[in-house]
Amino acid sequence: MGGMDKKRMDQFKKKLQSRREELVRTIARTEQEGRTADDDPTVDLADKAANSYTKEFLFGQTNSDRLMLQLVDEALRRIQQDTFGECLLCHEEIQQKRLEAVPWARHCRNCQEKFEQGQA
Repeated sequence: MGGMDKKRMDQFKKKLQSRREELVRTIARTEQEGRTADDDPTVDLADKAANSYTKEFLFGQTNSDRLMLQLVDEALRRIQQDTFGECLLCHEEIQQKRLEAVPWARHCRNCQEKFEQGQA
């Protein structure tokens, strides 16, 4: 990975690590809210239904946060392996602007579009 200097790499690493800490906290908080959502014995049936919906929503939220956490962890691993900033499909360098916006990006913009259209 000749394209990225150590200083820039460290900036991405810091960004990813703070995003990771934020996600871990959010997941823990969401799981706690999910557990307490139906602990109250005084709630009536309508409230129980609302709580059930809330738990489903929180569960969905936790899943997307977990997926994001996985992407962030993978990006941090790529930094360690010195392959960060390289597209996993074509191995070209991912555009700097794309990495600034989405530091956990795994593909360059072209491969990402193909991937999303099911062509990759």
